Amino acid sequence: MTAVGLDIRHFGTEDLTEIRRTIIDLHAAATGPDRDDDFKKKFPWFVDHWGSKEGYVCVIAYDDETPVGFAYGAPLDEGREWWREYVREVPEKHRTFAFSELAVHPSKRKQGVSDTLTRALFENRPEDLAVLLVDVTHPRVQSLYERWGFKKVGERRPFPDSPVYAVMLAELPLR
Repeated sequence: MTAVGLDIRHFGTEDLTEIRRTIIDLHAAATGPDRDDDFKKKFPWFVDHWGSKEGYVCVIAYDDETPVGFAYGAPLDEGREWWREYVREVPEKHRTFAFSELAVHPSKRKQGVSDTLTRALFENRPEDLAVLLVDVTHPRVQSLYERWGFKKVGERRPFPDSPVYAVMLAELPLR
């Protein structure tokens, strides 16, 4: 399924000031009031953290001029691929893109927006692999990533107050 009629716009680190509020507001709408916890409240810090990384890229989908979803990430530093501790044999090709966030407004779900954003984010990436974390209490989201070729290689709690996440790894290009 593709999200027909959406305008997919690409942004980089230099655009963070312009898109920061859009990302934060879309994330709040996507996670909903049931995720009004302390960890969710730290999201603006993550936006700034990832947005300051070299090679950061963000794609935002617009329906007319209304933002309806986003995806972003950045390349991991060579030799600092933290996912290595979860695999027995490190692939020969290991340059990695960290897929940090994907969010779609609830009114636009099940219309192919996630797929469109993800494919736009990974289009023409020079890295060999992609890694992401997904909350283990969201098996349907994990299944979505599996359809794109991601495989669960372990579990991780990156911060003491964060949920437990499935560590998922995929070869690029995605399926």
